[in-house]
Amino acid sequence: MVASTEFANFLRDQLAPLGYITMRRMFGKTGVFCEGVMFGMVTESILYLRVDGQNQATFKEAESFPSLNYVKNGRTIDLSFWRAPDRLFDEHEELVAWARAALAAAHRVAAKRGNPQVKGNRGRAYGKDA
Repeated sequence: MVASTEFANFLRDQLAPLGYITMRRMFGKTGVFCEGVMFGMVTESILYLRVDGQNQATFKEAESFPSLNYVKNGRTIDLSFWRAPDRLFDEHEELVAWARAALAAAHRVAAKRGNPQVKGNRGRAYGKDA
């Protein structure tokens, strides 16, 4: 389920210190982008942030929640997006810190894959022209 317009607007406002935040519907979910780099996903008004080996310690608390996943050929595939604890929505500075760590991980993943780091708006401004 994609993010509601209200939740998308809330996230865009909260994450603005990172840069230009856009959201795009994809795979029945909503991708969260900062200047063209996807660092988060939203499903059912739950925010998941990109995790890799370098920022797992930052996200240690998130390990208690299941990661974002899907089923393929009868197997559950865990993605490298971990659920942000609900308490972060009451602690703006910490939410931004977690998001910044997720954005750094997203940049590292893109670099490993050889993807160019695109600046600008790859995703549409969700809720405004979506």
